[in-house]
Amino acid sequence: MLKKLRFSILLLAVMGNVASSLSAKASFNGKLAVEIDGLKNKQGQVCVSIFASSQGFPNNRDRVLQKQCTKITDTPLLVNFENLKAGNYAVAVIHDQNNDRTLNRNGLGMPIEGFGFFRNPEVRTSAPKFGEAAFLVAGPNTNIQIQLKYF
Repeated sequence: MLKKLRFSILLLAVMGNVASSLSAKASFNGKLAVEIDGLKNKQGQVCVSIFASSQGFPNNRDRVLQKQCTKITDTPLLVNFENLKAGNYAVAVIHDQNNDRTLNRNGLGMPIEGFGFFRNPEVRTSAPKFGEAAFLVAGPNTNIQIQLKYF
């Protein structure tokens, strides 16, 4: 009986350690590396916005979780983000050639600067939905590639 009690206590201690290490892994802060290719020139900067939900995606600045604008030095260009919790995200990228941090459009509403989204969804008359450009951060390092488009 004493052996069974010791074994039960030992088993509970091991199970507690396993459970606490699993919960620690679930609450990590991950890194995201965004590789951007297809730039037609090195003028201006590239702005990358991360969204955590469909609300405001892809162009509501108030709903952006993290944003970085980076001078174009190399192609492809690599932009890194940190402290992302596990979950679904979507990224919108613009080639901001005139450095105004806005995707400029012509009189018909068509973008006159390059833009892109993860998964490179087809864009015709409107921007893609969050789910069409979403990806999962489920580990410490996530890498995605985005090919810019120009009209």
